[in-house]
Amino acid sequence: MYIVAIAWIYVVFMMAITEANAVAGVMTFLLYGVFPLTIVLYLMGTPKRKRNRQRAENSARLAAQQKAASAAPTAVPTPASPKKTDE
Repeated sequence: MYIVAIAWIYVVFMMAITEANAVAGVMTFLLYGVFPLTIVLYLMGTPKRKRNRQRAENSARLAAQQKAASAAPTAVPTPASPKKTDE
């Protein structure tokens, strides 16, 4: 994904340096390169951010469960008395 972004920045940079003046070159670089590329990279990174957020929530939930389990007193089960059966 990043190789395409780097290539696009390079192409836009080459377009910008061929402009007639510096203002047109800067505007070309920003309007054709930087702004659209930031939007595309943000949108393409959405699934990864969602997975990271879910992992963080799951690990926080697991940590809370482990903390609650370690804080609760552990009761030792008493052995059950054997039942008598009439055979």
